[in-house]
Amino acid sequence: MRTSLPLPEPIANDIQGVLNAIGRNIGIHRFLFHGPAGTGKTESVKQISSLLQRELYVVDFASIIDSRLGQTAKNITKLFNEINQFPQPEQMVVLFDEIDALALDRIDSRDVREMGRATSMLLSQMDELSEQIMLFATTNLYSKFDKAFIRRFDATIDFGRYTSEDRSDIAVSILNGYSKQFSFIGKNTRLFKKILANAGILPYPGEMKNIIRSSIAFSKPDDENDYLRRLYTALVPNGSETIQDIHALHDQNFTLREIEILTGISRSTVAREIKEASNE
Repeated sequence: MRTSLPLPEPIANDIQGVLNAIGRNIGIHRFLFHGPAGTGKTESVKQISSLLQRELYVVDFASIIDSRLGQTAKNITKLFNEINQFPQPEQMVVLFDEIDALALDRIDSRDVREMGRATSMLLSQMDELSEQIMLFATTNLYSKFDKAFIRRFDATIDFGRYTSEDRSDIAVSILNGYSKQFSFIGKNTRLFKKILANAGILPYPGEMKNIIRSSIAFSKPDDENDYLRRLYTALVPNGSETIQDIHALHDQNFTLREIEILTGISRSTVAREIKEASNE
């Protein structure tokens, strides 16, 4: 399975399992995707909807929560009434995106009973939901939800299972995708991997994709390597300071040619300064 954000193998296998379960039509139709932001939860639901050739109905759950007494429960009732009246429910995928809003309000709200009523209404409505409706929910706050809520889902998938190697491999995959789209950037996978190796803890794919896209978009039109410099300063700690420090870059195991690319300083000058420093 391919998604717009590549996934580690264990998560990709679970997504394939979701597709298998839906295809077998044995009553498994509610799925909870949880994990940190940027791990591909929402993108995976969109891809599942596309693969199933179903229309995606997205609900921003933050818009359901209301500060007025009793209004949140009414909003939930109205929402499910609308869902249950879909003329072709077997052609729909419903996504409750960022359902965190409910957990946050239960934690922070002064009127705990009000949010309790809203939660009870949500659970009740989920129990009555037609099995023809494929329901997905995403959250970054899995541990904040009570067991009664989690039990309403037939399966949960943890999107937080990224190793350091996964993050690096996926970053390279994202960059390679952009390299195929844009001919004005010079492809240098080896240098990019070295930048990643010096970046410490890499961001999750969603954020990484934004960093790579922005670096390419803002790069100089007449310089095919400018995006690599921008990636270095964005990803490496204190990168904006060390980007012009030949000796610091050398200590980070960049070659003379790679230092030339990152600094714009000629290779011969880089070699001379490093040689002079080693002779001191």
